[in-house]
Amino acid sequence: MALFGTNGVRGIVNKELTPELVLKLTRSLATFIFEKKQESNSEKKRKNGLDESIQIAIGTDTRISGMMLKSAAVSGALASGAAVIDIGVVPTPSLQYFVKNNPAIDAGIIITASHNPREYNGIKIIAGDGTEFPRESEKRVEEILNSESFISAEWSRTGGIRYESGCNENYLTGIMNLIDKSAIEKRQFRVVTDTGCGAGSLTLPELMMRLGCKVLALGAQPDGTFPWRNPEPLPDALKEMSALIKNPPAEKFDLGIAQDGDADRAVFMDENGDFIDEEVMLAAIEKYILQTEKGPVVTTVATSGRFSDVAKEAGVTIYYTPVGSVDVGRKMAEIGAVYGGEGNGGMIFAKHQICRDGAMAAAVVLEMLAKTGMKASDLKKTVPAYFNEKIKIHLPDVDLKKKMAEISKKIKTDKKKIDYESLETTDGLKLWFKSGWILIRPSGTEPMIRVVAEAKTKENAKKYLEIGKQYVEN
Repeated sequence: MALFGTNGVRGIVNKELTPELVLKLTRSLATFIFEKKQESNSEKKRKNGLDESIQIAIGTDTRISGMMLKSAAVSGALASGAAVIDIGVVPTPSLQYFVKNNPAIDAGIIITASHNPREYNGIKIIAGDGTEFPRESEKRVEEILNSESFISAEWSRTGGIRYESGCNENYLTGIMNLIDKSAIEKRQFRVVTDTGCGAGSLTLPELMMRLGCKVLALGAQPDGTFPWRNPEPLPDALKEMSALIKNPPAEKFDLGIAQDGDADRAVFMDENGDFIDEEVMLAAIEKYILQTEKGPVVTTVATSGRFSDVAKEAGVTIYYTPVGSVDVGRKMAEIGAVYGGEGNGGMIFAKHQICRDGAMAAAVVLEMLAKTGMKASDLKKTVPAYFNEKIKIHLPDVDLKKKMAEISKKIKTDKKKIDYESLETTDGLKLWFKSGWILIRPSGTEPMIRVVAEAKTKENAKKYLEIGKQYVEN
C-alpha cells in the first residue's frame, strides 16, 4: 500500500507512525526540495550538493505525540542541511497561510492526524505556495524514502532552527481583512464553538470575539488526549453543543460551529440545535460566493448534486476531481477557480488561500447570515433537496484493485439491466441515473469499499445504495 493516503501519511503512533518513519520522511522531503532547486538553479550548488537557501516550517496540532514526532521531523530536516522554522501549535490552514506569505519558505510540515482518533497522528506536507503537496511530488518523496537516497549535510552545514510565535495572529488578521466585520457586528451574533480541544481552540473563539460575537466556547483548552469528544465533529460527537443551543442558559444562540483536530474543516448547527448537513453548507456558501465572484468551481465526484445545481444556476463551469482536498486544491489553482471543497466541512476560498480553512468558513457563514438577514435554519431552503445513503463494506484480505476491476466489468455487462446513463471513473466507479447516482469507491487507507448513493427521493437513494452494495458483496 502507498505511504501517502488521501491526505498525508497517518497511522497509530509508535505502530504504523514512528519517529523513525517521520525522520526518513522529512529527509526525503528535504532531498526532494534540493533536487528541484538544483534543477532550476544549478549554479548555486554547494560542493556537497546542497543549496543553502532551503527552509521548512514545522508545526503541530494538539496531539500529545506531536512533540515527539516534531522532534524527529526537525532532526530529519537539519540533517539534510535545511533550516527549520518551528511555528508551534497551529491549525493546518494557519501553517499554510504562513508558508504562502513567506516566499523564502520552501515547504511546510504539519504534524496532525486531522479527524482521526486520539491514538493516531500523521504528517501533511505543504508546498511552497501554501497549497497541499501535489500527488506527483508525493510519489517522488516516497521513492526517495524507499531507496533511502537521502542527501546528508556536512557537519558544519546541518541547518539551524528559529522559532516563530506570530503565525496564528497573522492568520486571523488575514481572515479579518477579507470579511465584512461591520455587517457581522451589527447582528451581534451569539455563537457556540466546539473546537474539541484541538488546534482551533487557539483561533476560532478568538476570531468570533473579534467579529463582535458573544461566544460560549466548548472544549477550548488545547489537550491532545481529546477528553471532550473525538476529533471528528460528527453529529453524535456534538450532543453537548446541540443540547446547549436547544436549552440556552440565557439568550438564544444563533449558530453553533465545530471543528476537527487540525481545524481545516468546520461544521455547523442552526439556532434550533439541529446539525446542518455538510453538503447543504458547501452548496449554500457556493451560492453566496457566486453572487459576487463569478468563476469556475471545483468539487469531488462524491459531492452532492446540490453543488452542480448551484453552479448551473449561476452559469459557471464546474470541475470534478478524485476525493481529497489535495486534488480539489490543485485543480482550483490550475483553472483559477473562485471556490471549491468537499461535502465534509472542507471549504476552500481562493481569495484567501487555496486550502481547506475552517475559520475562514465560519467567518464567511457569519457574513452570509448578516448580509442576507437569514437564520441558520434557512440555509437548507436556499439549495435543492437531495437524499443520501452511505455504507462502508469491510473486505479484509481482499485485493481492492482487483475487486474494483471485477465490479467494473460486471457493471458494464449489466448496463441495460440496471439502466444507468453513464459510468464515470475519475475516482472509483460512479453510475449516473436519470434521477441520481451511485459511487463505489475503495478506501485509500483501510481495507474497505465505500458505497454512496444520492437521489431526489429517499426511496430511490435507498434503491441505488442497494444496487451498489450488491455489486460489492457479490
